[in-house]
Amino acid sequence: MRKIRNPFKGLEGYNCFGCSPDNPSGLKLSFVEEGEELVSVWTPKNFLQGYHNVLHGGIQATLMDEIASWLVYVKLDTSGVTSSMNVRYLKPVYVTDTWLTLRASVKGLRRNLADIEVSLFDSSQNLCAHALITYFTFSKEKSLDRLYSPGHEEFFED
Repeated sequence: MRKIRNPFKGLEGYNCFGCSPDNPSGLKLSFVEEGEELVSVWTPKNFLQGYHNVLHGGIQATLMDEIASWLVYVKLDTSGVTSSMNVRYLKPVYVTDTWLTLRASVKGLRRNLADIEVSLFDSSQNLCAHALITYFTFSKEKSLDRLYSPGHEEFFED
């Protein structure tokens, strides 16, 4: 297991809802690399509920989309944008749960499209939601020059 460093921290104007540690309203996601997967453990917040005590479905989708984007950075060494996202909500996710675990992996690559599979588990390891997300990926040159991608080596401390 390898901790992923957030190289955007300190970047002027960086305030991502999903991953900025300094966004007071944000999700503040962090990530580790486990083999071919990226993993995030996150504690749900009461103010993000939809139905009583249930984590809003849009927040669940945001969690899955965010880990997918970091997978593109870390595993594909580029950046990209969400092209499509198909989410299956299988069980309620409760804001009273101790933690949630997100797991993401690359399912397939087609030219500049990356198919990413993401699973969301509750603290009892019940699969609560599953997504297949397709990312449109940019060339490494464009990613480095125009999209603030710092390059693969900047995501690791070692």
